[in-house]
Amino acid sequence: MQVKSYKDLIVWQKAMDLAVMIYLVTKSFPKDEQYGLASQLRRAAVSLPSNIAEGHARTSTAEFKNFLSIARGSLAEVETQLLIAVRLNYLEQGQWADLMYIQTEINKMTNALMNKLAPHR
Repeated sequence: MQVKSYKDLIVWQKAMDLAVMIYLVTKSFPKDEQYGLASQLRRAAVSLPSNIAEGHARTSTAEFKNFLSIARGSLAEVETQLLIAVRLNYLEQGQWADLMYIQTEINKMTNALMNKLAPHR
């Protein structure tokens, strides 16, 4: 399958799924967290597919890899914030497990894509 658009990238599709999942679970966070942890999580989650899309739209492979690296950083941010949410009992164990599963998939896919884009030696 030829990738014509960032929308064709499975990693982008999964990142979109994660962002939506995070929006849904953070709705149940305490009201005093709507401008705190919930907002941080949402911003980090939205930056994942956004950076993948922006990187794909750039003109060079090096730029794309840079944006994938930024997306990986956002993914680590999401993971950390989810762990904080678990410690604060804002997430049920099942919700956390579902989110971590897709987070791990995205991380593996991002790493694989970056390796594929690496110059051959």
